[in-house]
Amino acid sequence: MNTSFEKAKCTTDEWYTPPCIFESLGSFDLDPCTPLKPLWTIGKVNYTQADDGLSRPWTGRVWLNPPYSRPLIERFVEKLADHGNGIALLFNRCDSKLFHDVIFQKAAGILFLRGRIKFYMADGTQGGTPGCGSVLIAFGQENARILRTCGLPGHYFDIHHGDGR
Repeated sequence: MNTSFEKAKCTTDEWYTPPCIFESLGSFDLDPCTPLKPLWTIGKVNYTQADDGLSRPWTGRVWLNPPYSRPLIERFVEKLADHGNGIALLFNRCDSKLFHDVIFQKAAGILFLRGRIKFYMADGTQGGTPGCGSVLIAFGQENARILRTCGLPGHYFDIHHGDGR
């Protein structure tokens, strides 16, 4: 049995979110992980790998489809959690340290998307089906409200911060 579903045949951090996802979530002020050659613009301000979005200031509402390689994914999600205003698109890895230590502690809500997103590749073609489903994570109550009402198919849950019991 092949259990290495996190490994892709094409190893790249340049995957493009289908427009139907981000268009249903309203406008964003910043995309700190814009691909080097974007197919579309998501944020009013866009940082590419060449700009080093981690070292730049983040203002306003942030869209985050981070590089999924480690440790970059953790660093970008932690920065969004500290910023407190935005939506992240991540693989559904609810058992991971990142979810337990950051997302479940600081996020306001989570939308488990129905089905699997077919991301786009740099040439504009749609890729195959990934080995895992995706979630949208809301940081800030307004972003949680947007996820709750955006109309994307899936199941939304508020994240209540308690003592973890």
